Amino acid sequence: MKKAKRILALSGVILLVAMYVATLVFALLDSPNSFVLFKASIYCTIVIPVIVYSGTLIFNNAARKKEWKIETDDAKDAQDDNSKNDEN
Repeated sequence: MKKAKRILALSGVILLVAMYVATLVFALLDSPNSFVLFKASIYCTIVIPVIVYSGTLIFNNAARKKEWKIETDDAKDAQDDNSKNDEN
């Protein structure tokens, strides 16, 4: 789980650095498409961190759910064992 988080975070950092460089390059270019590319780069600079943050929230939530399910199953098994012992 931690390895997946690190990979997701590292890919997000790499994409952000690439977007910052691209934004700078598009701002300095003098071509008809540079303004459209600049706007797209600014958009991605905002959206990519939101996606990375969402991914980390999903990973954390999935890990907590898995732990909770394991604890619940263990408690249920223990309760079943106790009820069987009481019947005997």
